[in-house]
Amino acid sequence: MPRSPWKTWLLVVLILSVLIVGTISFLGWRQSVPGVRAAVAPPPAFIGLKTPLTLALTAARGGVVSFELRFVQGTQKVTAVQQSFPPPRQTEQRLALTVEGRSLGLREGSATLEVYAKDGFWRPIRVDDRPILAQPVTLDLTPPTLDLLSATQYLAQGGGGLVVYRAKGAARTGVNVGGIFFPGFAVGPADAGTHAAMVAVPFDFPVASPIVLSAQDEAGNSVSRSVSSEIKPRKFPTGTVELKEEFLQRKLPELLPERGNVPPDQLLQAFLTVNRDKRRQAEDAKRLVSTKTQGKPLWQGAFIQPRNTKVFSNFAETRSYRFRGQDVDTQVHFGYDLASVKESPVPAANRGTVVFAGPLTIYGSAVVLDHGLGLQTLYAHLSRIDVKEGETVDKGAILGRTGSSGLALGDHLHYEVLIHGISVTPLEWWDGRWIRDHILKPLREANVALIEGD
Repeated sequence: MPRSPWKTWLLVVLILSVLIVGTISFLGWRQSVPGVRAAVAPPPAFIGLKTPLTLALTAARGGVVSFELRFVQGTQKVTAVQQSFPPPRQTEQRLALTVEGRSLGLREGSATLEVYAKDGFWRPIRVDDRPILAQPVTLDLTPPTLDLLSATQYLAQGGGGLVVYRAKGAARTGVNVGGIFFPGFAVGPADAGTHAAMVAVPFDFPVASPIVLSAQDEAGNSVSRSVSSEIKPRKFPTGTVELKEEFLQRKLPELLPERGNVPPDQLLQAFLTVNRDKRRQAEDAKRLVSTKTQGKPLWQGAFIQPRNTKVFSNFAETRSYRFRGQDVDTQVHFGYDLASVKESPVPAANRGTVVFAGPLTIYGSAVVLDHGLGLQTLYAHLSRIDVKEGETVDKGAILGRTGSSGLALGDHLHYEVLIHGISVTPLEWWDGRWIRDHILKPLREANVALIEGD
């Protein structure tokens, strides 16, 4: 029996409908797949003469085919970077780029950074003809101004000094000594742009270490000037510390409380953990505390040595540690060890603010005073602490009592002077003439009245 014509037409319509719906669904799915995503880290607020950018591109399907980085300013559109990626294409691309602002040919001021990208996935309607990222930026192509006004003429290994300079239009300024950056602080009238930076030369730095003054603005534009200060060499002592089993058995539980009593066959390894790892932790802590400094000097005149004390261990003394007749370790001792009677009062070497008061690994109970401009003093191995963080104390105020806490062989005061966390010889700061010639003189030459008594 022949099939009814209307049934045939119904079947045709049904097949066509399925095809049409399927095609539309397929095309809709194709179109719905997201295009390439872009992220710039960190998002730039400024574009300078040479601005590094990290661009991350992620394709959902088809891999990243190409990208283009543009800048738009009014009716001007400038391509800064464009790149295509050959097969096989990756779904992720992470690119380190450098934008040279002057080569864009745009004026300083507001602009928009745009990112365009294509993937290898076909869609009915193109989605790569519009920016996938738009970031407002400011073009700043003018570097800061920087003038060296004065500096300590003669520095020394393990010593400090001061650099005075004028910087305008800068967000970050300071002095780099052999790879260590010492930040500067604004001094004098705000519109003058005058800054001062306390610097230190680590005891083991070569005398030829470069000293460079620098300034950088928010766009990353930078300028630098060489500082012609001369670094004088110094000789530093050596010494030997004999370790007794009784001392280690008494001290190690204090310094490694998690281990409790240490068996005799583990004394050496436990000591090395303290003398190396705990010492390193203490140095890291001193660097961290150094950031808690005020941008103005709090001290006045020479720093004082506690009365009736005698130096019995010197600054930057290279110590060999001997145990059971063998050399087992070598470390450098920073600061001075000052001997006096047991539990002697510990005076503040100068006026300052307490920025640390508590346990400090090998240094035991310790106090750190901030004297401003990055200058700090450390008082360690105390048996008692009589001040709290945040207190401002005058020169001679009692901070606590000497003791033998931490890795101390006996009752004494470990005393350090630090400039931005770098230990320098205390001898300089006990000497009023040295302060006058190395710290106050650069200020006078720059016509800056910053420190009382200058």
